[in-house]
Amino acid sequence: MKEQTQILNYIPVDKLTGSISVPIYQTSTFVQDAPGVHKGFDYARSNNPTRKVLEDLAAKLENGTNGYAFSSGLAAIDAVVKLLSAGDEIIAVDDIYGGAFRLFTHIYEKFGIQVTYVDATDAKNVANAISDRTALIWIESPTNPTLKISDLRAIGKIAKENNILFCVDNTFASPIAQKPIDFGADLIVHSATKYISGHSDLIAGLVITATEELGARIKFIQNASGAILGPFDSWLVIRGIETLNLRIKQHAENAQKIAEFLTTEKLIRNVYYPGLKTHLNHEIAKSQQKYFGGVVTFDLVIDDKELASRIVSGTKLFQLAESLGGVKSLCCLPCEMTHKSIPAEKRYQSGVTDSLIRLSVGLEDADDLIADLKQALQNAIKENATVEFHKN
Repeated sequence: MKEQTQILNYIPVDKLTGSISVPIYQTSTFVQDAPGVHKGFDYARSNNPTRKVLEDLAAKLENGTNGYAFSSGLAAIDAVVKLLSAGDEIIAVDDIYGGAFRLFTHIYEKFGIQVTYVDATDAKNVANAISDRTALIWIESPTNPTLKISDLRAIGKIAKENNILFCVDNTFASPIAQKPIDFGADLIVHSATKYISGHSDLIAGLVITATEELGARIKFIQNASGAILGPFDSWLVIRGIETLNLRIKQHAENAQKIAEFLTTEKLIRNVYYPGLKTHLNHEIAKSQQKYFGGVVTFDLVIDDKELASRIVSGTKLFQLAESLGGVKSLCCLPCEMTHKSIPAEKRYQSGVTDSLIRLSVGLEDADDLIADLKQALQNAIKENATVEFHKN
């Protein structure tokens, strides 16, 4: 079967009633036949039938053995880090999601977990950073927000040879575009808030494991820490997955057109999108992604925060907001929004300049979105007559 057919076939018809839609089991506890004798569910923190459908579905989408749903993407990341012990080291991609950076640096470093950041666009940098303390390699591909691509096959091989856990944050690609377990990942995390749910109406996270043993460990952490996803939000994520394949295809098609348009604009210095042949690791992206995703970022010929702010405030279809992956297009200025918690020096080292703008390309008509960007850029030029348009 084709993937879209498989996705719909994975979602079960309710055996009790025949409901075509997964029921929402809005309950905290379950009646038992005798002490310890029940129908697989005893307390909703440990298990919930609606959440279980989502978790099984997530595992199938990513070719994993087990899936677990959390109350946010950060809660999912937190569960993976809890596999480690004091004294362990994480090797992490340098262009890292701001929330992950905050969690690693301000929470876990004080518990004795060291984090080393490397440019993972070259797998040799990952290999060279490994020490006898390294317990986890943490990769985002594409990264947030400069859309760097890592060679997952090469890094997976490095991790296996050194007996190190390999986790991929697959949020930007989605399981439709990329399946990291196929390339050697042990764990996958998603902010299901983004493309998987797809409608900007909930907060959720997922962890998928490549083995039953890792699944049991994540399950223990999920139950012990308690950051589970509620049944109604689980149902919403399931509903979003029903159209995930169709949405990702259209997001990517729109994003490609917008990226190509942006390369022609004189106010723009760099356009970051894996689907462009000029992208550093375009060929690697082609080899491991079915689609290039729905996020496009760019910066300006003059690195001016105020100028970039006027652009993102001047769009009409691209709404100025954090997050991404929804059906409606969004734009943001990472230095003042998603990546404000990262020190400026570190931001610049990973390419997140003051003028970097991130677009989450939605499902509106691409021509309308291009027209919206064009008018915002033109108005910014009119207001900044002193800007010199010279690309390096």
